[in-house]
Amino acid sequence: MSDRAANQVVWFDIPVTDLDRAIRFYTAVLGSPVTRHDFPGGALGVLAHGGDSVGGCLVMGGKPGGDGPLIYLNASGRLDQAVAAVTEHGGTVLEPRRSIAPHGWRALVRDSEGNRVALHSPD
Repeated sequence: MSDRAANQVVWFDIPVTDLDRAIRFYTAVLGSPVTRHDFPGGALGVLAHGGDSVGGCLVMGGKPGGDGPLIYLNASGRLDQAVAAVTEHGGTVLEPRRSIAPHGWRALVRDSEGNRVALHSPD
């Protein structure tokens, strides 16, 4: 496989209606900081990433929703903690932790903005 095909997903934008609320939600659920970046005419929240990992951000505009593409977010080794943080920070657990063998475990949640996302852990 070529390096070009190694990461088919290279970036993602998650639409939000309240950036600060969404930053609090994703910081708590993912257990890593979401950094707010202000710029002329707007702001966004960048999810922690580095090196060759896939990155993404929270963006104002667009329409949050539950029927679009399903993004899997890393909750490796802390899936139960991540699921617990969902309701504490304004989200809803749609499907609790379940096996997706041989690929580990996932939980489906609705974030604080109404988006459906998957939380994933290989263990």
